[in-house]
Amino acid sequence: MHVTVQRAKDATLITKGDSNHWVVMDSIKKFGGAEAGSKPMEMVLMSLGGCTGMDVLSLLKKMRVEIDDMRIEISAKRADEHPKIYTAIHLDYIFEGAGLDKDKLIKAVNLSQDKYCSVSAMLNKTAEITHNIKILDNRET
Repeated sequence: MHVTVQRAKDATLITKGDSNHWVVMDSIKKFGGAEAGSKPMEMVLMSLGGCTGMDVLSLLKKMRVEIDDMRIEISAKRADEHPKIYTAIHLDYIFEGAGLDKDKLIKAVNLSQDKYCSVSAMLNKTAEITHNIKILDNRET
């Protein structure tokens, strides 16, 4: 895997990897940025959500669980001193659908967190990662 990070202007950076898609990263104005993109530590959490989200969706497809929608809300705490690494991360998995099998949702999330998600495995070395599952049953009553 290879990633290129190119300065666009001041502290604004554009990056791309092997997938050949450009992403903008930036800093706050206080540190010379234009606030024109996501901050690198936000991107770490986005990567975590993307990694586990793709795992869960793939696992649910294999389990033949059809959902209407899914989102993951992620909150995190960072160390007070530099390097300000993540020390705690919490993921709320929110599934929407009619009559969803909670056991299968739990299994998919746990497999992602415990076995498949590479980003989670890396972050778990320095941060306590917890998660919760919420089901929004949209059956007509």
